[in-house]
Amino acid sequence: MKIETPTKSDYMKLITVWEASVRATHQFLSEADIVSLKPLILEHYFDAVDLRAAKCDGGNIIGFIGVAEENIEMLFVTPEFFNQGAGRQLLQFAIENQQAKKVDVNEQNPSAVGFYQHFGFSIVDRSPLDGQGQPFPLLHMQL
Repeated sequence: MKIETPTKSDYMKLITVWEASVRATHQFLSEADIVSLKPLILEHYFDAVDLRAAKCDGGNIIGFIGVAEENIEMLFVTPEFFNQGAGRQLLQFAIENQQAKKVDVNEQNPSAVGFYQHFGFSIVDRSPLDGQGQPFPLLHMQL
């Protein structure tokens, strides 16, 4: 696996990874939530972060991470590659090369909370609403 900077031509593959990962891990989101988030991510959020993509040996994108102002804004891996090291490698890359020190995690996604805790992040605060003002509590974590 290698980590590279994706181009805009990779965005459709990234959004496919995002959607598959969200459907596997974010059961608290409704179909309407996913449908409303998808264009925001594709048209705005990807361009607002320093993106890196994990590619398998065949060159297919299997995950990605986006960092802005030392905060991990997004980390998603395609479900077929869960628990195979892609998330760990992306996280380590972000810490070592993108100065990532913080992350906001949906409280209703305990596997993500545990993932970050495993790598040394601690919960430092909680917000009752997510970044879009929806009632999906966020845990603010930092190294």
